[in-house]
Amino acid sequence: MAPSSRGLLWRWSFLLAVCALFFLWADLTNASDAASNASLLWGPYRPNLYFGVRPRLPKSLTTGLLWANTDNYQSAQTNFRHTCEQHEGMAGYGWEEYDARNGGREVIHDTGNKIDLTIDFVKVPGGEHGGSWAARVKGVPREDAPATLVTTLVFYAGMEGLGELGFTSDEPDSEGFVTIHGQTTDLGEFDLTFTESPENLLPYKTHPAWDKKPVDRPLMGSVQIPPEAIWQAKNIMFASLKQQVDTFVQEYGQENMPPPWQTFTIMQDPGPGNFHMVQKVFVGAFEFDILFSSDSGPKVTSETLTKAISKTSKSFQSKFKEIFKPLAPFTDSKFTSLSESLFSNLFGGIGYFYGDSLVDRSYASEYDEDNEGFWEETAQARAKAEVVNDPAVELFTSVPSRPFFPRGFLWDEGFHLIPIIEWDLDITIDIVKSWFNLIDSDGWIAREQILGLEARSKVPPEFQVQYPHYANPPTLFLIIDTLIDKLESGSLSATDADRVKVELQHLYPLLKRQYYWFRKTQFGDIRSYDREAFSTKEAYRWRGRTPQHILTSGLDDYPRPQPPHPGELHTDLISWVGLMASTLSRLAPLTSNPDDASDFSAQHKAILHNIDDLHWSSEHKAYCDATIDDYEDSVHVCHKGYVSLFPFMTGLMAPTHPNLPHILTLIYDPEHLWSPYGVRSLSKSSPFYGTDENYWRSPIWVNMNYLILKNLLAVAQSPSAPTKVKTEAAKIYTELRTNLVTNVFDEWERTGFAWEQYNPETGHGQRTQHFTGWTSLVVVIMRMPDLSKEAGIKHSEL
Repeated sequence: MAPSSRGLLWRWSFLLAVCALFFLWADLTNASDAASNASLLWGPYRPNLYFGVRPRLPKSLTTGLLWANTDNYQSAQTNFRHTCEQHEGMAGYGWEEYDARNGGREVIHDTGNKIDLTIDFVKVPGGEHGGSWAARVKGVPREDAPATLVTTLVFYAGMEGLGELGFTSDEPDSEGFVTIHGQTTDLGEFDLTFTESPENLLPYKTHPAWDKKPVDRPLMGSVQIPPEAIWQAKNIMFASLKQQVDTFVQEYGQENMPPPWQTFTIMQDPGPGNFHMVQKVFVGAFEFDILFSSDSGPKVTSETLTKAISKTSKSFQSKFKEIFKPLAPFTDSKFTSLSESLFSNLFGGIGYFYGDSLVDRSYASEYDEDNEGFWEETAQARAKAEVVNDPAVELFTSVPSRPFFPRGFLWDEGFHLIPIIEWDLDITIDIVKSWFNLIDSDGWIAREQILGLEARSKVPPEFQVQYPHYANPPTLFLIIDTLIDKLESGSLSATDADRVKVELQHLYPLLKRQYYWFRKTQFGDIRSYDREAFSTKEAYRWRGRTPQHILTSGLDDYPRPQPPHPGELHTDLISWVGLMASTLSRLAPLTSNPDDASDFSAQHKAILHNIDDLHWSSEHKAYCDATIDDYEDSVHVCHKGYVSLFPFMTGLMAPTHPNLPHILTLIYDPEHLWSPYGVRSLSKSSPFYGTDENYWRSPIWVNMNYLILKNLLAVAQSPSAPTKVKTEAAKIYTELRTNLVTNVFDEWERTGFAWEQYNPETGHGQRTQHFTGWTSLVVVIMRMPDLSKEAGIKHSEL
């Protein structure tokens, strides 16, 4: 055969192999996506609400629940619950059990309304439109509640897009049931039915208004509103309440009004519209069901719901014990309760978001931050930039905090997925793909996803606009690393391994694009300042710097060189880029890109050298940021804390690294970072400790402590680490793991919440309440190995 024929045959063979791989990817992806969408179509995907169910579809059906105590006019006006809010009179709330495939149980301890709510939510698969679902809402008066406590609840259903939605009757049926019927192209036909329990105590007649509007039966109201306003359900409900109040005032006068539980009711006006409300008023304890039945799927009844609740709970308990059972010294059942709660709230905090976003696409030259005083130039450029509305996109993601941060954050999400990947591989892949579907042609993903009017309503205006030159820690690479680990360890089933290989093949060019975007936009200057380093290319600087903040770094107010300088180099950023290079060097061979693998390996090697050459201070025995002094010389600026630990926390220090003993000493020194509750963010000896905002200037953060623990464990278990280093790492690991988990548990038990950060002097939770994002890493920390024997420590001594 002629050489040209051999070449042609080789090309055809290669083309056929590529086509086969493409069709395998398409088949596996389509089949997997179809199955995943069916079982994950419905969920409490409105995490900003105490309870709100919607499908993973743009402009579709959206639902939610509101409630209040109506014993008196004051509470009826001020205590209506809807969106999760901080410090709203709650003794704790959230999911006690939750699996995104099946459902779970949410408990809300509402001290302000003197009621404890339990909401059991279950999904019933089957049919062609994602199956059916149901929720059972139970209310139990708290100990300080009067025996005649009156609670009013309003459940609403709105249609944001095309479709039909309306009550099937103007009155409840003979059993007091109310049904809303709907139809859309994606959901088919469906019914939402609201049941009554015969044991509920209903209000009694106390006013002549009863004859015209009895409230011992469900009330029904309908309105037509702009679809983009449906998220303002509370305002819509209040508008209906005001109509009714005005009617009563006109008829009876302000001195002879009906009791508050009858006054604060929606207008009884079922009819055409795209927003429908069902209101129920109960005395004392109560229970009712919300049943969504898809016409193409199984019909849900209260009887089948009861069975499904029991089955869902047993399934969760069994799976949790298998995957996340805490290990010593956390074998007491109280730690299992903590672990179940934190994981369930993380998993139950997954949301589906759809909407446009505000982006500054001016690409002003000032954004390069090349000049001294650049922060003033960039502020001026931002002030005159024409902000555009980027087209609407969708995002499937977990959220850091339902009351305060109910949206997607890029650097949080990688930490969120560390527990989730152990529970559900497909959901993890869905979320990673959802994030990378947002990437633009340059490789940029907005660090904060504020999609649509509802999301923007929770964000101050000055933080709403996103900038295509702003980066954020690329923590999703941690999940890619974990997927590679699972492939290489052989721990996946054959089906899962094939799925992971196919998805990594699909994600690879996007990951590569993001990596090179980092290298292009966040580069640091070595050559202009005669810096000596192994490589003249591997140095990095966060853009978006001001004198007080680098919000893009995720470490907001952590001390940095002053004043800001275009010659700065940032230790944490070069470490993140090193992590990306390491991950891609592992991934490239798995995706048949050997040439890329050699490039990534060379870049990774150069980064490792440059971290030591550019950032290690032999004087301070720590890694430090660098800047340019008045003599145009490169100098270290050492603020010992999390930044000093980044080469270690990102896994870039070998167990035999000569600087590792100094890192261990810094971590364990109580005059610097060590505290009885976890590793501090900044050295206690720093003049900046606890100053100004004190956001990253002393508090303990669980995500950073997790990275420290993870890498301490790697050193302690490494066969190549020196014996002394291994023993020291095991000792610090054991004590830190115990201190961190015990404190998070103590605060959870004391306050009813997990917190954004913890005080290094008292251990108290602080800042954002109900922060079940990366604080939920405690779930993974509790199942990490117990190394007390290796450390020579008895748990009783801790």
